[in-house]
Amino acid sequence: MALLYVDYRVRQRDHLIRLVKAMVSRLNLRAVLRMTLESAVEMLYGSVGLIALRREGDLFTFAATYGIPPAVAESFRPMLEGLSYREGRLHIPPELMEEVARETGLLLRQMVALPLLVEGNLLGVIFVFRPHSARFTPDDEAILAVFADYAAIAVYNARLYEAVDAERMRLNALLEVSADGIMILGPDLRIERFNAAFAALTGWPAAEARGRPYDEVVVWARRSAPQTLRHLVAEGWPPDHPSLYVEGDLRRRNGSLVGVGITYAPLLTRRGKLMNIIAVARDISHFREADKLKETFISIVSHELKTPVAIIRGYAETLLRPEARRDEALTEEMLSAIVEETDRLARLVDDLLDASRLQAGGIPLKEIGEVDLAAIVRRVVERYRLQTDRHTIVLDLPADFPIIRGDARRLEQVFDNLLSNAIKYSPRGGTIVVRGEVHPAEVRLSVSDEGVGIPLEEQDNIFQRFYRVESPETRAVAGTGLGLYLTRAIVQAHGGRIWVKSAPGKGSTFTVALPLQTDLALRGGQSAKKPPPITSSPR
Repeated sequence: MALLYVDYRVRQRDHLIRLVKAMVSRLNLRAVLRMTLESAVEMLYGSVGLIALRREGDLFTFAATYGIPPAVAESFRPMLEGLSYREGRLHIPPELMEEVARETGLLLRQMVALPLLVEGNLLGVIFVFRPHSARFTPDDEAILAVFADYAAIAVYNARLYEAVDAERMRLNALLEVSADGIMILGPDLRIERFNAAFAALTGWPAAEARGRPYDEVVVWARRSAPQTLRHLVAEGWPPDHPSLYVEGDLRRRNGSLVGVGITYAPLLTRRGKLMNIIAVARDISHFREADKLKETFISIVSHELKTPVAIIRGYAETLLRPEARRDEALTEEMLSAIVEETDRLARLVDDLLDASRLQAGGIPLKEIGEVDLAAIVRRVVERYRLQTDRHTIVLDLPADFPIIRGDARRLEQVFDNLLSNAIKYSPRGGTIVVRGEVHPAEVRLSVSDEGVGIPLEEQDNIFQRFYRVESPETRAVAGTGLGLYLTRAIVQAHGGRIWVKSAPGKGSTFTVALPLQTDLALRGGQSAKKPPPITSSPR
C-alpha cells in the first residue's frame, strides 16, 4: 500500500513537472490543452476528460477532449450550457452528469471539475470523469489545486503566445504589402529587416541587405538634412528629436537615382535606451513631377493668356482714339484681330476645361450619331488652306469612305489639332498630306508633314499633359502641350487608337484608327485615367 502511495505521488510530481515545462515553453495552444488534459485524466485515474474554454460571459466552448468518441461528443454540450461561474465558484447542476452518462452509454460515476484561474479570472474548466467514486484527502485537494494553477498558467501562456504569434503574422503581412518602404535597424544601425517596397527602392534584395550597416544600402546622392543618422545617434539621438525626416536623391544599387523621403523613428526600452530604429521610406518622384507639372501649367497658361490679352488690349486702346476710327479699313482689320484673339482665348479655355474633365473621369461624348468623317476632314482642310500660303495641303480620301458612329464635334477637334500641329511644326512650309484608308474593322486617317520631326525617345511622351518637345525648332512655336493629350483621349473614348511615326528633320505622320462598329452609348464619358499604352508604330 505504501508503495502504491509513493508511486501515486511520483506520478503527480511528474505531471506537475510537465506543466511547469509547458509554462515556459512555446508550445501551441492545442498541444498545451492536450497535454494538460491527458495529465489531469491520468492523475485522477479517469476514463474521459474535456477542457472547456470561456469565451465571454458564461459562454464556454469545447477546446480539447480525451476518451470521448466523436459520435457522442455533442452529448456533452449540455454540461457547457449549464455551466456558470458566479462569486468565484463553479456551478454545475449535478443531474447533468447522469444525463450525459445515459446519452453516451459511458460509465461515468464521478466528475471532477478543476477551474483554470489566472489572477481571479476564469479561463476555462477541466472536466475529468471517473468510472468509480472516491473521496479526496486534503493532500489530494492541495495537489489538484496546484495542478489547476499550473495548468491555468500554461494555458494562459499558450493563448498569449498564440495571440502574439497571430499579431506578428499580421504585422509581417502588413509590412510586406505596404506600398511604403519599411526598414528596421538595430541600435548599431545594422539592418535587421526591410520589406519588398524598400528593396525595390534601393535595388538591394532583403536577404543581402540584412546585417549590413544601413549607410551601405541607403546611399544619398543629395539629401536635405545636414547631419546623418549615424552622427545623430552618436550624439545621443533621440532625446531632442523624436523623429528625423530626410529627403533627397537616393542612389540605388545600379547607380540610378530616385527621389525618396525617409522618416526615422526611434523605438526605446522602458528605461529610454535605444532598441530599434524604424525607417519608413516613400518614393516622392511623383510629387516632384506634380510640382513640376504645376509650374509648367502656370508658365504655359500665363504665357498663352498673356499674348492674346495683350493684342486685344492694344487694338482696343487704338480703337478708343478718334483718329483710328476714321479709317474704316483699319478699324475692320483691328476688330477682326480682336475676334480672332478672342477665339484663341476661348479655345485655350476649352482645352483647359477638357483637360480638367479628363483628369476627373473622362472626355464626355454628348452628341453621338452617324458621322461623315470625309466631310469633317474636307471642312478642316479647307479652313487651314485659307490660313497658310507656305503649305500645300493634299487630301487623299477614297470615294467610298464609310460613315461611322461618334461625336462629330469631338472628331472635328481631333483633326483640327492634327492639321494645326502639322502646319505649326513645319515652319518652312512644304506638303501636308491627309490620307484615308478603309480596313475590314476600322478606318484610318493620317496627317503627314515635312516638318521638324520628333526624336524616337520623345514619341511616347508627346501624348502626355503639357509635354512639349524641347528643341530650337519647337521652342518658338506657341502652344500649351494639351492638343495631343486631348486628341488621344477623344480617340480612345471612341474605342480607337492613335500613333506617330517620325524622325528628326524628316517630318511626322500621325495616324488615327477608328472602329467601324462600336457601341458608343456605353463609351460616352468613359474614364480615360488608365489609357492603353501609346505605341510609336501601328500594330
